[in-house]
Amino acid sequence: MRVFILLFNARTDNEGIHTIQIGDRQKILMFKSFDDATRYALMLEAQDLPSPTVEEMDSEEIEAFCQSNDYDWEIIEEGRLEIPPEKNVAETDWKPEELESQEPESQEPEPQEPEPQETESQMSNEELEKIRRRLEGLL
Repeated sequence: MRVFILLFNARTDNEGIHTIQIGDRQKILMFKSFDDATRYALMLEAQDLPSPTVEEMDSEEIEAFCQSNDYDWEIIEEGRLEIPPEKNVAETDWKPEELESQEPESQEPEPQEPEPQETESQMSNEELEKIRRRLEGLL
């Protein structure tokens, strides 16, 4: 079966697949509909995440990837409105291309465990002001 997934830096050496962290587990969403995957990608962008690319792939290939990496997966039926979690990880295992090109080539990135994003009560005034400005921009 063909499904649609979300990739960051698609078709590059720095490609990353979108996952959802549930506890200590990672889950990949496989959308049956291109439109539903695109809508989800736009919601991620609205959360100020890098813009993902919607890619069509064979579900068996994604399931094999998940099994080899001990990830979970879920097939999102057409027309089901899937909403991204409100909290996103602060550190990812990959870096957006513009950041990657700024690092020295000899420096190898160390693997990092994703950490939950800071809660609102732990945010600095500068971070809160930045969020306020973004929200005001939406009005």
